[in-house]
Amino acid sequence: MLSRIAESLYWMSRYLERVDSTARLVEINLLYLVEAESAIAEAAEWRPLLVICGHEAEFAAVAGAREMTGSRVIEFLTRERRNTGSVRNSLRLARENARVVRDRISKEMWESVNELWLRSEERLEKPPGPDYYRFLRSEVARFHGLTTSSMIRGEAFGFYLLGFFLERADMTSRILDVKYHLLLPDASMVGSPLDYYQWAALLKSMSGFEAYRRKYHQLRPLDVAEFVILDPEFPRSLRFAVDRMQQALISVGAEAGSPSMGAVMDLSRLLEKTDAAGLFEQGLHEFLGAFLARVSALHDALQDEYFEAHLGERACAS
Repeated sequence: MLSRIAESLYWMSRYLERVDSTARLVEINLLYLVEAESAIAEAAEWRPLLVICGHEAEFAAVAGAREMTGSRVIEFLTRERRNTGSVRNSLRLARENARVVRDRISKEMWESVNELWLRSEERLEKPPGPDYYRFLRSEVARFHGLTTSSMIRGEAFGFYLLGFFLERADMTSRILDVKYHLLLPDASMVGSPLDYYQWAALLKSMSGFEAYRRKYHQLRPLDVAEFVILDPEFPRSLRFAVDRMQQALISVGAEAGSPSMGAVMDLSRLLEKTDAAGLFEQGLHEFLGAFLARVSALHDALQDEYFEAHLGERACAS
């Protein structure tokens, strides 16, 4: 497989997962604000979304001296062309990468991502509402369902999975880290109704609230962290993502001593040597920082080992 094809498959799935994650964050934040009925300043309600997505500096550059409001953050994360990670730009890049690999993906996959892009652009002619984000989540899920049912299991599928689960692991870590440090305005609020709504919102943003309640009787930070980080059966947990990335690397022929396999094994060992209690004893922020650093190292290893070889060829859209 050409390196540029592998990279386009990887970025196609990363960008689509990024669209899904951003849609979930905005939708859940809107729902949370209605349910919590808190008296937090508007900027404090919306800044965490920028921090999670890593776009706080970009937003400041675009907004200038204007006040941070919910409508401006939503506009920036969704329609802003100057935001490299906006929903609009992510969908455009996902479609462009899918176009590059049309001969490696199924007809149904191409039609799905192309239709998603066109319908999204139609909807973005006016300010988006909650129904737009539900539409995004539904259509991205449809794309992944079509992929699972129509794509040949081989190298191409392996690179698709690598991008998909690396993006998911990255976003799950960021959401949990920001909740732990920024979403709670004061330590005295721990255990309060506001704290409950925030942890519930975190689980809902990952479609994990019902699954969590089936396994745990109370909504406790320790249990939430264990569920989101270490549960091997929850599809959005870090453990689940790392296991699937390891399997994907095997499917693309990565050897045991390769840089990429070494990077994913570093992630696996980090998860294996801790438990829920240890997460809070050593510091959840420190653990998540170490995890994110290893996710970045895995991306760099994939870049060096598989993607950089296409220098001189037509580069993918990344």
